[in-house]
Amino acid sequence: MHEKSIDLLNNAVADELTAVHQYMYFHFHCDDQGFDLLANLFKKTSIQEMIHVEKLAERILFLKGEVEMVPSASVEKIKDVEKMLKLASKMEENSARDYNLWANECSANADAISKQLFESLVLDEETHFDQYDTELENLKKFGANYLALQSIERSKGRDAAAANP
Repeated sequence: MHEKSIDLLNNAVADELTAVHQYMYFHFHCDDQGFDLLANLFKKTSIQEMIHVEKLAERILFLKGEVEMVPSASVEKIKDVEKMLKLASKMEENSARDYNLWANECSANADAISKQLFESLVLDEETHFDQYDTELENLKKFGANYLALQSIERSKGRDAAAANP
């Protein structure tokens, strides 16, 4: 009876798993480059995407479906911060658009709870989009200085920790 909803929910699981992997990849590389603020943003978003997977999986199981734990795409190996942020913004914008459409499809198939789940995810995805868009604007406004300041803050934090063991 709820096959369409299960398919849509599994599509969302696939997209969320892709986001988890992509954002953790970005987290590792931002951390390696000393960009703590961005590294933490990617890590935090990845964890939020994992929570989305859990909510989607719970709904699929309630509908007596099988949770397909297969990402929709492989990780793009990007190390340039601007390109990371552009991809992240695009991913979040696409998710928000898809989830809006899928909420409407669930509603048309008399599945109000899956509709509500998708609507709640739209809010999170739009928030993530806004965060990445803001970071892109900061990067454009301040250029390489924006990233340099993050590295300097990290170095100051490590120096302070070393001085006070």
